[in-house]
Amino acid sequence: MLSGDILGLIIVYGYVAVLLFISEKLLSKYKVFSRKFLHIMVGNVLFVLPIFETRFAMTFLAAAPFIPLTFLMSPHSPLKIKDKISSSGHGLGLVYYAISWTVLAFLFFDKPWIIAVGIAAMSYGDGMASLIGTRFGKRKYHFFGETKSIEGSITMYFTLVAVMWIALKYYNYIFSNVTVVPINFVILLFVPLIATLFEATTPKGLDNLTACFSATILYYVLTLVLQ
Repeated sequence: MLSGDILGLIIVYGYVAVLLFISEKLLSKYKVFSRKFLHIMVGNVLFVLPIFETRFAMTFLAAAPFIPLTFLMSPHSPLKIKDKISSSGHGLGLVYYAISWTVLAFLFFDKPWIIAVGIAAMSYGDGMASLIGTRFGKRKYHFFGETKSIEGSITMYFTLVAVMWIALKYYNYIFSNVTVVPINFVILLFVPLIATLFEATTPKGLDNLTACFSATILYYVLTLVLQ
């Protein structure tokens, strides 16, 4: 294993451990906020991706292990571990989160900015939509038995526009001597819109999959079309 992979793994696992401690111990009285804090802040791993040097390390050592770990923390776990974070909200939300990152890491390891777009959609985008929608959402709508709000969807859209811009600027700086990371107004306005529509119409916590993959696929296609 290369030194970059080792450093990346230390940062990822150390960072997630700190977030779990904050969520479970310091924010334990605020169940919804605690869960969304973890959901959103885990998204910052998108800034760590360039450290990894091999696809194997990022996919199978950094991302994939969180699939069984988050499942064992969920209400569906055969171990029946009582976890405040997973038991509030959709029990498999964090599992879908880990699945999304694993798939993207395997497919787009050589273009981590594409992975970053998907992570941004399911972390900051979806997380802020739920957080603001739950607290301030007054204009409700319903799809497939799920209740969401206009305020939450608007928050997701503008949050994703901002985070995508920051992430892609970051990758343009990191890879300035190698390539140009595609970023323009069409991408910044249209990708968040489609991701928001998928988040708004997807039930049972599956929006961690649909918002992520719709944003990733559309970004990838637009970069090819707009070249």
